[in-house]
This record gives sequence, structure tokens and C-alpha cells, in this order.
Amino acid sequence: MNPVEKGYKKVNGIQLYYEIYGFGKPLVLIHGGGSSILYDFEEVIERLQSKFRLIGIDLQNHGRSEHRDIPETFEQDAHDVAALLAEINIEKASFWGFSNGGNTVMQIAHHYPKRVDKLVVASAFYKKDGMIDGFFEGMMEATFESMPEAFKINFLNLNPDFSKLENLFDKDCKRMQTFEDWDDEVLQSIKAPALFISGDQDVMKPEHTVEMWRLVENSKLMILPATHGSYMMADFDGSIDVNLINFTTQEVEKFLTQ
Repeated sequence: MNPVEKGYKKVNGIQLYYEIYGFGKPLVLIHGGGSSILYDFEEVIERLQSKFRLIGIDLQNHGRSEHRDIPETFEQDAHDVAALLAEINIEKASFWGFSNGGNTVMQIAHHYPKRVDKLVVASAFYKKDGMIDGFFEGMMEATFESMPEAFKINFLNLNPDFSKLENLFDKDCKRMQTFEDWDDEVLQSIKAPALFISGDQDVMKPEHTVEMWRLVENSKLMILPATHGSYMMADFDGSIDVNLINFTTQEVEKFLTQ
């Protein structure tokens, strides 16, 4: 699986890394916290690269992209993605964001509505009480040792600088620790057709995904028998539910092309 294009673009003061797979209508892939393009989207890319022009972006502090010594925000990530797309002459695209990437693509739709065709929001949230009990309490006590080993290995394989890995952990933790609930108006402002996805054993409550779906006109909802992201990627133990991922990608393709 080889990208047809890859490289860096200078946006908002830092170098952001991107990869493009396939040809056709653009679909931008935004990874979650602590992750990178292929860690979250390898299975998706394998299945959809013959259907779309898939544009994966490593966000600030992640993967091969440069780091900032300022707090991360979903709004800043949205501005970065929009700026990078302008650099590669993508005026309008669909977006698939997973986990924190789902928060980012909602902010893109909020701030840059004319840039968005359709939106896939996978395992995201917009209010703290939408997460499972104890989630944010656990975030407040998070230590570097508690960061999943798979995330550490993935980052160091892409960017072998341990200090930058520590910076990534620190920035991601602080973003969650200081998260403030969004107003309903953020989601109500989204006019692009949206598909909300989560697992029934996800880190956000299924009821919260339903609440988000109800706030966005022209949106669809899909709650799958899955943990956090196992409907689109390998689980933390490395296991892959091929049939479930096949189903998810087929439904997303149907949503994006109908």
C-alpha cells in the first residue's frame, strides 16, 4: 500500500505531514489523539483507495508533523487541516474523523462549512458527561506510563525522538483535562450531511452519540457492536474483526456516494 503523494506543507507556522492514496472524490482522514494516519486508517485505506482520493494528515504534535509548544485545541487542528488542504488545492472534500479527529472534523464543518461535502464522525463527543463514567477522572490521573504501548511504539517508529513523544502525551492529556463542553450551536451549525458512528462498548455512551445525531440536520446514525474504533481498525491487542470493518467501510462508502 503506497501513497500516490506524500510530503510536508508549512501551515500556521509548522510543517504538517500528509499522504494521499487513490483517486477520485477527496475524502480527508483525521486520526485520533496519540495516533497517526495509518495507525487509525490503514484498514480503511486498503478498502477505499480504489473508490476515493484519500488524504491523511498527521495533526500537530503527532506522527511526522512538527510540534507546537502551545496547548492543543480542536479549533487549531481544524484551522491547520483547512490550511493544508488549501496548500494542496483541495477546495471541498468529505471528512472522516476518528475519536479526537471526530471532534476536529466537527470544528471544520462549524468554521469552514463551504469546505465540507459530507462528514463522518466516528467515536467523538462534545460534552464531558457524554463519556463513560470515570473517563475524565482517569484522564486527570493519567501518567506517561499509562499511555498505551502501541501508541508509543507507533510514534517512535515514525519520529524517533523520545522528548517529542513526551510532548505529545502532555499536550493530548492537557487538551482532555481542560476540555470544556461545547454549546449545542456548534453541532446545530453543521449543514453538511453527517454520519455519526460509535461502538456499543465505546468510551462515549451510545446515548451521547444519539444526542449528537439529533442536533445535526440531515444526519445518519450507526451504533455497532464494537469497542473504541474496533469497527474500523485493529484493536489494541492487535486483533482485527475483518467482517465488521468490511461492513463499516461499505456503509461509509454508501453514505458518501448516495
